[in-house]
Amino acid sequence: MNEVYLVAAAQLPVEQSTALTLRQMGAAVARQTLAQAGLERVDALYVANMLSDDLQGQKHLAALIADEAGLTPIEAIEVQAATASGAACLRLAQLAVASGAADLVLALGVEKMSEGVAAPALAKALDAKLEVPDGATLIQRNAELMQGYLDRYQVPPAGLAAFSVNAHHNAAGNPNALFKDKQISVEEVLESRLIHPPIRLFDCSPICDGAAAVLLASPARAAGLTQQPVKMLASSVATDRFRLRDRKDPLRLAAAERSAQLAFEQAGLGPDDVDLLEVHDAFSIMACLLVEAGGFAEAGQGWRLAADGEIGLHGRLPISTLGGLKARGHPIGATGLYQAGEIFLQLTGQAGQNQVEAARVAMMQSVGGAATTLITHLFGV
Repeated sequence: MNEVYLVAAAQLPVEQSTALTLRQMGAAVARQTLAQAGLERVDALYVANMLSDDLQGQKHLAALIADEAGLTPIEAIEVQAATASGAACLRLAQLAVASGAADLVLALGVEKMSEGVAAPALAKALDAKLEVPDGATLIQRNAELMQGYLDRYQVPPAGLAAFSVNAHHNAAGNPNALFKDKQISVEEVLESRLIHPPIRLFDCSPICDGAAAVLLASPARAAGLTQQPVKMLASSVATDRFRLRDRKDPLRLAAAERSAQLAFEQAGLGPDDVDLLEVHDAFSIMACLLVEAGGFAEAGQGWRLAADGEIGLHGRLPISTLGGLKARGHPIGATGLYQAGEIFLQLTGQAGQNQVEAARVAMMQSVGGAATTLITHLFGV
């Protein structure tokens, strides 16, 4: 397999609602990414999206964006893995370059959640026959995990709030973050409106619109496009039983553990080698459980890592370094590409006031559904 490098990345600012259409958003971020590398063409375009069929009545999105961006007649394929669609798109782009099938691949994610009602569409990531008819939602399933965690480990009420506080603090240094102007305190998290007990408003990522892309290249092409390529060290995917109730221990994210282990084995690294982690913090409990599943904290101790300030930009394990899903925003199909682009900025020293000092190895994890599909990527310079 060939080595694969990130050579360019671009993002649209995450917004509560944008006037741009899906095709305009996708084409704009595609052009921005190619312009960074001084290119007009690529070999293939992979596009991640979860909700366009439900919210915009649009299928065949990759070909639509390729046309809008003036990239036809290249290969253009849409990729979906529920809430991990962006990371799945990145993985398929990585495989295309690693296999030698392509030298230059644009991995792009786009989502416009402000049109229509997103919650019922998001619930389709659960079992349509055995869960959704009973009113199950992703928020409800995460609430079950959070209540189980609080009860089992006797976590104090403020225990998980530090994940959200950290994300909002970091978003202040990210001009593309939805909540770049909104700082919150632990007290504000605990006083925010209950959404589905015990999950409160500030435990959740927001409904929003956004698009992001990264350009992947083979070694031969990367050398001529940038002096600071970021190497993809590993890419892995694992799955768990589809429903929480069918898992031996729902608080142990087995797919996340397996995916992380596979990635570390591929790269010849371990948790202690990771300088920063872009975690799928759609809910504060998910951030906590992923920190534990990745081997960065013992079971029941992930919340302490946050509460003790160890997840900050200068802590032992900086996470959500530019705001994460919680405060940068979670435009679902684009989220994994925002994460990858932010890692590109960190590892090339372009993260501004949010720069993690001497960062050389970064990890991102993305969650599909109720922690059913877990995708892990490792990057290094």
